[in-house]
Amino acid sequence: MAPEPGLTEVALDRLRERRSAKWTEYGSGVLPSWVAEMDFPLAPPVKRALAEAVERDDTGYANPAASGLAGALAGFLERRQGWTVDPDQIVTCNDVVAGLTDLLALLLEPGERVVLTPPVYHPFFTLVPEAGCGIWEVPLADGRALDLDGIAAAFAAGARAMVLCNPHNPTGGVASRDELAELAGLAAEHDAWILADEIHAPLTLAGAEHVPFLTVSDAAAERGFALVSASKAFNLAGLGCAQIVTAADGTREAVAELPFSATHCGHLGAIAAEAAYRDGDEWLDAVLAVLDGNRALLAGLLAESLPEARHVPPRAGYLAWIDLSDYGLGADPAAPILERGRVAFSSGPMFGSGGEGHVRLNAGTSPELLAEAVRRMVAAIDA
Repeated sequence: MAPEPGLTEVALDRLRERRSAKWTEYGSGVLPSWVAEMDFPLAPPVKRALAEAVERDDTGYANPAASGLAGALAGFLERRQGWTVDPDQIVTCNDVVAGLTDLLALLLEPGERVVLTPPVYHPFFTLVPEAGCGIWEVPLADGRALDLDGIAAAFAAGARAMVLCNPHNPTGGVASRDELAELAGLAAEHDAWILADEIHAPLTLAGAEHVPFLTVSDAAAERGFALVSASKAFNLAGLGCAQIVTAADGTREAVAELPFSATHCGHLGAIAAEAAYRDGDEWLDAVLAVLDGNRALLAGLLAESLPEARHVPPRAGYLAWIDLSDYGLGADPAAPILERGRVAFSSGPMFGSGGEGHVRLNAGTSPELLAEAVRRMVAAIDA
């Protein structure tokens, strides 16, 4: 096998050979910095596991129960997050969005309402109705923190569940242990469920700590479900494999009621996830170092070139949430920036209330391409 390229050796012409959504949605003249997909080469253990599967023509249906995936995830969570998980309380699903949808449909009656905290990951706004439920919006306080009083009021008024995005997409915020414990207490008090999307947790950056929701109290374990995946941290979204984790008998029994279709995942996804969880630490540590450097680089570039932009560096992940309201680009700055600058960011308004005037930039790339994305943004604003 040829030597593995360095993480930041991501030549633009090589990236444009990819056939994923990030690199095919726009024309060749556009620099894509939108969907949550990193540009780095795959982790060597993942690449080897996938190559070996193809070599043995092993592309059939998945059977995660017969694999080492649950044990590998349990080991990963213990090492990386200090979270002791029973492998028997890990169940696969195709992806986090599908898992959230199926859990809501199982746990709630049709029409019951689910708390969302905009601005937040935009598929939440479609998965809740798909599960037959209604949405109760409790916007983030000051655009950053959970509004626990607002969530309490929603539960008191009849909301039956909440989708918790932690670490948060798009802001990159990380909830504290005290916030999570209070949220768990509210759920227990009002007989509500917390479905915690923790997909960005492995990408928590220096200076921050991710606290798994299910670990903060007995109430959290009894009223919560965690949904995790290797897809963001190891760039495996196209392979279709996520996991639902429980920590109490009642939630484990609930997950056992999911239909077979809800616990199905991709075979290559399971193989890749097991390799990532078991042997991917060294690669992941290198990615975190690059992302930490990019975080500082972006903050410096914005301060120098766009001083009126408001931006709080993320505490987790590679997504930067940038407020460009003061530059007069309208509610959706991504549109004129794409047209004038030929760089594609995610549209702020798609993340719901509080997204107006914002763009979401993907910093999961080389420092050179990150700087080029900012250069194009500046040129578009100055045009």
